[in-house]
Amino acid sequence: MGGNPGRQAQHSDVLKHGARIGLVAYGVVHLLIAWIALQVAWSGGGNASSGGALKTMAEQPFGRLLLWVTVLGLVALTLWQLATAVWGYAAEDGAKKIRKRLGAVGRTVVYGALAVSAARIAMGSGSSSGNDSKEEGLTADLLSAPAGRVLVGVLAVAVLVVAVRQVHRGVTDAFTHDLEQPATSGDSGRAVLVLGRTGYVAKGVAIGVVGALFAWATVSYDPEKAGGLDDALKTVRDQAFGPYLLTAVALGLAAFGLFCFAWAKHARTR
Repeated sequence: MGGNPGRQAQHSDVLKHGARIGLVAYGVVHLLIAWIALQVAWSGGGNASSGGALKTMAEQPFGRLLLWVTVLGLVALTLWQLATAVWGYAAEDGAKKIRKRLGAVGRTVVYGALAVSAARIAMGSGSSSGNDSKEEGLTADLLSAPAGRVLVGVLAVAVLVVAVRQVHRGVTDAFTHDLEQPATSGDSGRAVLVLGRTGYVAKGVAIGVVGALFAWATVSYDPEKAGGLDDALKTVRDQAFGPYLLTAVALGLAAFGLFCFAWAKHARTR
């Protein structure tokens, strides 16, 4: 078949199968985060971040092997989204195409960062315990820079925008654009819709708390107020009725993990 080599790579069977493995791995990571979040809610222990989930995976029987399979899948998923960002959505109009390609760029960054984290843990050089301290260190560096509060404020706004986008995808069923039609048909399709709606809204809430922590660090001029997903979920736990609220978020994250399995099976390739 002739045409652009990049478009051919985007639609290659090897890349698509690898991306499906990556989506399954992405789902497993979210299920592990949900499980750790439940432990945080009711016993106070665990690191409910992506790094903590990957480290939990590594500690299971054959965990290192599973982690390397996860790395390969996430790399394929990253390349697939990168190709989509460059060549995808060709049939869309100008503004819509740009918006969707920017979304693919964001997913490329997320999947790529997760792949790097998984590879480091698989090689024994990564740690799940320093994620929040790293973010506090980054926030401290930004706050100490010229116009540092503005930079951290911009970061907080960017994270909150991502959070709102996640909730919007769940509420409006925009996530179905990534699925082939059979995924949303019949009784199983209704289950996929419920999982997607619940999962994206829960992810948006969790990311929104991360953004709020960065915003509070900006207002208080205190980098220790910033934090990642683990800090965000523990902040939810420490509120009134916190364990129940965190349980609801954990169940939502688990729903997203299950949705990723359906996404892997019915992923729409362009």
